[in-house]
Amino acid sequence: MATAAPQTRSASMQRITAGPGFNRWLIPPAALAIHFCIGQAYATSVYKTELVAHFETSQTAVGIIFSIAIVMLGLSAALFGTWVDRHGPRRAMLAATACWVTGFAVGAVGIYTGQLWLVYLGYGFIGGIGLGIGYISPVSTLIKWFPDRPGLATGMAIMGFGGGAMIASPLSSALLRLYDGGVPEGDIHTGQAVGSLFLTLGAIYLVVMLFGAYIVRVPHPDWKPEGFDPSAVKKKSLVTSGNVKANTAITTPQFWLLWTILFCNVTAGIGILEHASPMIQDFFRGDDGSSTVAATAAAGFVGFLSLTNMAGRFIWSSTSDVIGRKNIYLLYLGGGVLLYFALATWGSLSMALFIVFSGIILSFYGGGFATIPAYLRDLFGTLQVGAIHGRLLTAWSAAGIAGPLIINGFLDARGEPGTLTAADYRPALFTMVGLLVIGLIANILVRAVNEKHHVESAPEKSDGPEEKADAVAAEKSVKSASAPRVPVWLAWVVVGIPLAYGVLQTFSNAVRLFTG
Repeated sequence: MATAAPQTRSASMQRITAGPGFNRWLIPPAALAIHFCIGQAYATSVYKTELVAHFETSQTAVGIIFSIAIVMLGLSAALFGTWVDRHGPRRAMLAATACWVTGFAVGAVGIYTGQLWLVYLGYGFIGGIGLGIGYISPVSTLIKWFPDRPGLATGMAIMGFGGGAMIASPLSSALLRLYDGGVPEGDIHTGQAVGSLFLTLGAIYLVVMLFGAYIVRVPHPDWKPEGFDPSAVKKKSLVTSGNVKANTAITTPQFWLLWTILFCNVTAGIGILEHASPMIQDFFRGDDGSSTVAATAAAGFVGFLSLTNMAGRFIWSSTSDVIGRKNIYLLYLGGGVLLYFALATWGSLSMALFIVFSGIILSFYGGGFATIPAYLRDLFGTLQVGAIHGRLLTAWSAAGIAGPLIINGFLDARGEPGTLTAADYRPALFTMVGLLVIGLIANILVRAVNEKHHVESAPEKSDGPEEKADAVAAEKSVKSASAPRVPVWLAWVVVGIPLAYGVLQTFSNAVRLFTG
């Protein structure tokens, strides 16, 4: 086993190291404040039609904006993961805030001036960097604050990414109506209204994300929850008592098995997520070729899937603390194989079955995102779990490209949109079954990481000149950080109110499944 001499934390980490008495339940709201904001990326369809009309271009050209953002999410998470672990979550959250908000501002300029390339640069490239850094910034911190319940902790945070779209979608629609009041209900809004929406969202997200960065703290290296026995955790299957550095982790078969698992699970989930609204309409067509599902009901189906996506992130990830990470992925992947097969074979026989099958599949999709950081913690330890997580998210970038290509390729070969039926979706759905089988095999092959890769401890690299701060200044930083200036209840109210708004609005839309 390799060893390394311990070293004092960097100055940036010292400033946010919590002292005695700090309440760890302040950390989930800090994480949610970031993830609720960057989760807006899943709500871009709200104004996609407006951008197509404004720039007089194609759906594909506008869709590239989202693709760039997701690719940059994976790349920036991989490139900056080690930096996030070294300098702590506050610096990472501030960097994510700067990129995310700047992305909206540059994108707004592009809309106002009619320059689509500026929207690519702003929301896609710069905003995508903010997505990646913001996505991983609170994860390793939560794992360190909740070593007794890492699945619960990461589920709470990553639930926020799914919840962000539930909040942003109705909020964006309401703001577009406000900024474009002269446009009749249901008509396309102007590009100027979308530009104003971008600036407004940027301003809101600036405040909320800064709040998250303000209240976040990291635990002292010697801290552990009251009553927590680390030796009990070590006895669990696949849970390591050592640590593996990020550069070493990517050389292990375990890392690439988890990469394959995440890629397959995400690619399959996108198969439904990308085509939710037209899919339910195509599955249920009458003898005259028209769909028996109204557009309002299809929109309700999309809302229902967003609820199951978000709920799955919390419920299944929390369950993994009880049954283990490998077992929960057996459920995600093995259950997904059965559900996709059932959806392709019998989904068109009953709308209730179609809705239930799809909802569970999307809950597995969300759960896979939320559980993977805890799986990494089990296998590689907490030392550089943020950096390892960042590298693993390149699987998301790859899946974000592969998923739409697979399903769109099959559907384009089968006919024109609006004329497809359930039978036309079956080749794509059976392909997803095959992908999930590959992911299932990869999960079965996961074993504990060889102890030769472990390090007992490792130095946290220097910040440069700041690292020369004396012990007295470091001690003052810890004492200052330990004072909870924001009550726990207030922090939860700040994130709870928008979440409640998003859930209520989405639930209202989902009711259209049965009344629309």
